[in-house]
Amino acid sequence: MPEADCAIRAEGLSRDFGSLRAVDGVSLEVPVGAIFGFLGPNGSGKTTTIRLLLGLLEPSGGTATVLGHDTRTDGAAVRERCGALLEHPGLYERLTARDNLDFYARVWHLPGPERERRVHELLDGLGLWDRREEIVGTWSRGMKQKLAVARTLLHRPSLVFLDEPTAGLDPIAAAALRDDLTGLARREGVTVFLTTHNLAEAEKLCDRVAVIRSGRLVAVGRPDELRTQARRDRMEVTGAGLDDRSVALMTADPSVESASLADGRLTLRIRDGASTAPLVAALVRQGVAIDEVRKGGADLEEAFLALMGADA
Repeated sequence: MPEADCAIRAEGLSRDFGSLRAVDGVSLEVPVGAIFGFLGPNGSGKTTTIRLLLGLLEPSGGTATVLGHDTRTDGAAVRERCGALLEHPGLYERLTARDNLDFYARVWHLPGPERERRVHELLDGLGLWDRREEIVGTWSRGMKQKLAVARTLLHRPSLVFLDEPTAGLDPIAAAALRDDLTGLARREGVTVFLTTHNLAEAEKLCDRVAVIRSGRLVAVGRPDELRTQARRDRMEVTGAGLDDRSVALMTADPSVESASLADGRLTLRIRDGASTAPLVAALVRQGVAIDEVRKGGADLEEAFLALMGADA
């Protein structure tokens, strides 16, 4: 990828803490303007990778450039052009929403008129303008997270790092924040590097994703590409006569990886490239009156579990 089109480029990036290798040879490219999901279970190296990319940690090996700056030698320039929401929202709970953003805008040396316009613009874009004079400590976690996202965007960064931004939110608040993130990213023209272990969230938000396990990347691509990599076609059969004998029949077929029956639905995992027509015919011969057959590829959760080495 040409340098001008690449917001992040890491090559063999590693970080050791004593005898523990937290990040192990990570190589990836994040295109300018993308919402890039960095997926992995807790303790897989996601937050450490962000700290390396921000120049907050010295790599034990490898290199990374962010917005054209070497993170090892020019970390201050990286942080100046980036926004970051890490473990803590970084808000002053005894201040109002407007005063919080005004304070951070002063930290970024925004001049007075621009500061007022920017605070209004971000609060309005997140649906918080009407509550600008409320004390932040009285707000819900979801509203605080929205304000924290606004804080990261005050100085119009080219790239924003968001570390598990919806963690701990209820489903409604998480969905609202996801919608706001998508809209803000497009309006602001900002590249987003998002860590999460919420797979539905990644599938809805991200243009590209990378999966990290025990500090090592195991896959990079679009969500649909990862689903394809999982190579687990699924077939669901409903109808009268499905029982344990049907499960045994399907399990014995070499083209079937697994079979299970629940709520009157037979779910099969089909080996890559196998034909499903003989399976349907075998069930009919067994006496099953088939109502419906549905076939589809793995969803992102199944792909993720396959990449983690679990049985999806």
